[in-house]
Amino acid sequence: MIPFLDLNAINSRFEKEFTIAFQNIVRNGYFILGEEVSHFEKELANYLGCKHVVGVANGLDALRIIIRAYIELGLLQKGDEIIVPANTYIASILAITENDLVPVFVEPDLNNYNLDSSKIHFTSKTKAILHVHLYGLLSWDESFYNGLKSKGILVIEDCAQSIGSHMSGKMCGNLGNAAGFSFYPGKNLGALGDGGAITTNDDALAEKVRVISNYGSSKKYFNELKGLNSRLDEIQAAFLRIKLRKLDEDNERRQEIASIYENELKELPVNLPGLFINHVYHLYVIRSERREELKVFLEKKGIQSLIHYPIPPHKQNAYKEFNHLSLPITEEIHNTVLSLPMSPTLSDVQVKFVCENIISFFNN
Repeated sequence: MIPFLDLNAINSRFEKEFTIAFQNIVRNGYFILGEEVSHFEKELANYLGCKHVVGVANGLDALRIIIRAYIELGLLQKGDEIIVPANTYIASILAITENDLVPVFVEPDLNNYNLDSSKIHFTSKTKAILHVHLYGLLSWDESFYNGLKSKGILVIEDCAQSIGSHMSGKMCGNLGNAAGFSFYPGKNLGALGDGGAITTNDDALAEKVRVISNYGSSKKYFNELKGLNSRLDEIQAAFLRIKLRKLDEDNERRQEIASIYENELKELPVNLPGLFINHVYHLYVIRSERREELKVFLEKKGIQSLIHYPIPPHKQNAYKEFNHLSLPITEEIHNTVLSLPMSPTLSDVQVKFVCENIISFFNN
């Protein structure tokens, strides 16, 4: 059996270090907002090259707190529009609507699955853009986004799937005005539970998100805002510190695996994501009109594949108000994508076995 993602294999590499870190935390008795969180925030800021990192409870909270902070700073207000790729995971949309702002769905580029700036229609209510580096595929039009920032339009990155990717010498999470990260266990940098972070070079925003995430308080028992309880805990921060040291190596292995897929599958009637040095391949996603048949075929061969994602946000029951929208590119993507096994612990033999079976499927 080749699992889609073997978390046991990934995390067992760090078991001794995890055990020592856990024992230290139990013994020192600091479980919330202690030294591990502080160290992780500084180490991640250094890795990304940004000024501020604020640990939060999860990736959704990271995005919704950024937006909430901009509201508190007077840069956004209820009813404002935020541009967002229509094919993103629903968390990107939830962060917008939970703050009483309006998501404006934009079709992605069919080749890289990221926002297609040529399809964006700006209105007087457009106040921000949420750029999602989906699947760990980084695309960034620097002149376009710098132009938006100069006009006062906020540029927020959703880096839930893209940690370690880079463009023109700058890391994702340090390209826009602010960014949200997820450390869900399956991410390239995954915790052993939930976790997230906010990054920015804006002092005022950093201060505001830290207050919001801690009950609206910067001083214990004094509450400036109606905040949230959204904090990265000490144990997860300690584990993330350990795994951060190996992130680049793991991402390089993901690129090697993507290279094998690209070389082995390039002659088949499937769409491949391409091979780019700045991508970190959180997922390796192909497209095929025969997606469902292929998935069943691979399962019978002991190969697990997943669909990211079967239903786009605008067709979800949770967002009935958007069900009427016609977004054919997005809908084509969701109807045809299939994610192949991708993990830094996969061997070349395993990856080639996956490829051999995909080739067999299309040749029969």
